[in-house]
This record gives sequence, structure tokens and C-alpha cells, in this order.
Amino acid sequence: MTQSTLEHVNFTVNDATATAKWLCDVFGWKIRWQGPALNGGLSIHVGTDDAYLAIYTPKEVRARDGIHKDRVGSLNHVGVTVDDLDAAEAKVKALGYVPYNHADYEPGHRFYFDDENGIEFEVVSYR
Repeated sequence: MTQSTLEHVNFTVNDATATAKWLCDVFGWKIRWQGPALNGGLSIHVGTDDAYLAIYTPKEVRARDGIHKDRVGSLNHVGVTVDDLDAAEAKVKALGYVPYNHADYEPGHRFYFDDENGIEFEVVSYR
């Protein structure tokens, strides 16, 4: 059997530059690439050397009509592991996001927050 690894996930945001900035600030990631994209839009690849999020902003943005986790094909959340959950939460709060659903479970600890695009992030520490 061939070993597979997730390389990236691509999603649309209101402001790719702003989203890439806070992703770098909170998670210590870097911008791997950025440039023109489909239909006059902008894409920014932000993450690590091994995996990244492709953040896309089209030339004309259409507002989202709510979060529909029961709709097939919907993004439910993005999970990110961190070494220091408390430090990550402090950064999230400093940006004005509101952490919720804190939980301890075997083998880790977690919290969630929603960004300005309505995307839910789960932040997990296994330490």
C-alpha cells in the first residue's frame, strides 16, 4: 500500500492577506507562495514545509449564508496541533476571537474558535 499525506486544503476567505497574517501570527507558519489566482483573485499558501492552507480571495467576494454543517461538502472545521495550547489561546484572544468548547480528552486538550470568515478552527495539544 502507498503511504499518503495530506498536502493542503484550499478555501475562500474575504481577505487572503489578512487571513494569512493571523495564521502566521497564531500558528508560527510562513507564507510559502502567493500570487494571482482564478478569475483575477489572489491565493496565498500559508503553512509549514510539509502542509499548508491555500487561502483564496476572488476578485468579487460573495457573502456566506451561514454555517451548514449538515450540508454535504461543507467544511466543518480545520484542526491544528500546537505545542502550547495556552499560548495559542492567548494569541487567538489577542486577535479578538472568542475561544469556546474547551475540552480534555484522551490523548489531548482542545478549544475551538471561529474566524471572521465563519471558519471554525480546532486547536489541539497532545502534550
